[in-house]
Amino acid sequence: MTTAPEIKAVPDRIEDAFDGFMSAFEAFKDANDTRLDEIEKKLSSDVVTRDKVDRINKAMDEQKKAIDQLVLKKARPALGGGEGTSLEQIEHKAAFESYIRRGDESGLRALEEKAFSTPVGADGGYLVPNETDSEIGRRLSVVSPVRGLATVRQVSGHVLKKPFALAGLTTGWVSETGARTETATPALAELSFETMELYAMPAATQGLLDDAAVDIESWIASEVDIAFGEQEGTAFVSGNGTNRPKGFLAYTNVANSGWSWGNIGYLATGVSGNFAAAGPGDILIDAAYALKAGHRQNAHYIMNRTTQSAIRKFKDSQGNYLWQPPSAVGQPATLMGFPVAEAEDMPDMGANSFAIAVGDFRAGYLVVDRMGVRVLRDPYSAKPYVLFYTTKRVGGGVQNFEAIKLVKFGVS
Repeated sequence: MTTAPEIKAVPDRIEDAFDGFMSAFEAFKDANDTRLDEIEKKLSSDVVTRDKVDRINKAMDEQKKAIDQLVLKKARPALGGGEGTSLEQIEHKAAFESYIRRGDESGLRALEEKAFSTPVGADGGYLVPNETDSEIGRRLSVVSPVRGLATVRQVSGHVLKKPFALAGLTTGWVSETGARTETATPALAELSFETMELYAMPAATQGLLDDAAVDIESWIASEVDIAFGEQEGTAFVSGNGTNRPKGFLAYTNVANSGWSWGNIGYLATGVSGNFAAAGPGDILIDAAYALKAGHRQNAHYIMNRTTQSAIRKFKDSQGNYLWQPPSAVGQPATLMGFPVAEAEDMPDMGANSFAIAVGDFRAGYLVVDRMGVRVLRDPYSAKPYVLFYTTKRVGGGVQNFEAIKLVKFGVS
């Protein structure tokens, strides 16, 4: 009999973590098949079998977390100027490091004057070098799953306004001499995405800053990226749009049969706080196929680990598991062939909760980044520590309301 694998420590290699995950999945299938056989024969499953399934499910989650940590670590490229770095970038990097380590602003001020830009004094902070700015952006796309799936636009202003055609042009078949109906004026909706300020404030001792062996830019990026990623992840899912982006769950949700522009359509499971007892996976199929074909081919499911662990137990009518593990390291798990993105900010299954979203998030959700990340060095407020008040401006919201559908765990 296959036993549940034990998770003793985070593996050092991605390959080891992936092998452990696949072994856990095989053990899970064996145990869950036994549970389903017991239900079919005795109308209930043995408590030992249920505990075993739950234990292996938990082990799989731990292995997936280990893989995510190692993939994130591997996705962090080295900072600093390599081959092909321009003289301007090298100067900016050197001046920024002098500011971070010693509070010397002269180099950054000289560069800003040289670029004919309006000087930004110590009260406003200084732009980080391009290498660090790009590094934070790349790592956020790994930490924040919605950012990684959505369209990302960089802007130089405070607000991005985006026109959207609600309907196409009038077309039709006519004879060679038949009258043509005049084409109607396209109906446009204007969507506005305001950027909001997001901040983090890592602290360091002067001794750390004086240590030449420490890569200061890498340290700032590592301190900031998780903090920014967690805040963004929550905002892109459920943010209310006040001093933060508006998440796709914060819009008005309506039954998909009565969907209209400006709302997000949902399909209900028919059971409060749970899947239907018979054919529980049917709602997942219905939600995916509620999308138009163009959006469905690019669709992802988004849910948290708890919801995903429940779905792992579902089979189709041929006895095949709907959920399948990643095909390789760094690839997502799939649900009926659609990739699954884990977002811990998605709600748990509960009465009338929207615990699952499916859609083409590249078309449906827009993330707006105002160019530049600023750092203000503060050696006074928390002596003996030096604080680094790091800010960026980010906005976000739904840009195409027909590209995202939700699953509601409710009766209707």
